[in-house]
Amino acid sequence: MEKDEITVALGTAHEEFTPGKGSPDGRFREPRYSREVLLEVDAILKSYGIRSFIDYLPMEPRKEWRSTDWHKEQERELAWRVNFVNSLCQRYGMKNVIYVSLHNDAAGADGKWHTAGGFSVWTSKGTTRSDQLAECIYDAAEQNLAGYKATFAELKRKGRYGEKQQPIRMDRSDGDRDWEAGYFVLRKTSCPTVLIEAMFQDNKHDVAFLLSDEGRQAITRTIVEGIIKFIESL
Repeated sequence: MEKDEITVALGTAHEEFTPGKGSPDGRFREPRYSREVLLEVDAILKSYGIRSFIDYLPMEPRKEWRSTDWHKEQERELAWRVNFVNSLCQRYGMKNVIYVSLHNDAAGADGKWHTAGGFSVWTSKGTTRSDQLAECIYDAAEQNLAGYKATFAELKRKGRYGEKQQPIRMDRSDGDRDWEAGYFVLRKTSCPTVLIEAMFQDNKHDVAFLLSDEGRQAITRTIVEGIIKFIESL
């Protein structure tokens, strides 16, 4: 399959004031980080001749999403994102669209630092083409996060990461590396879809990595190279 036959949808994370979506010290905000990185990914993909869209760039919610109940607001937001992706599937064919959503993980929503860390990729439950996309992103992560992995191992020995933590988090129980969940965007989109959790926003060392030039470039390259690897595998 040629690269000009594939359409890539890139999913941003949450909105500016979604509760609990930042580091305890306020230096890092997941919604802003996701948008900044995906703008870079989008530009690189387009430079390679790959059709690419970002689902939602504004930091503020659309008027029709707004509610005094942030859970309800989030439900409306997610439904809109799914409809956006599925409209691309209708336009270009669901076999020709992929959706990559970028987030940051968290161990707790208590405003405290934690020792959980690492990079992971999530798909819907069961065996689907999303698994293949996730595998390609994991391959790219293994290469691009080598420096992070080395630092992680050193800090783990010093107790800065928990004993069971791994720099690239995997669930091999079903024969591949991705984690599976019933998240709305994973279940309801019609095309191969993955949700990336790029490190933990409530781990001091993960935040430092994400905010560094090295970290920003490593995550950007991981996403771009994973997408290209998937396209080339078709």
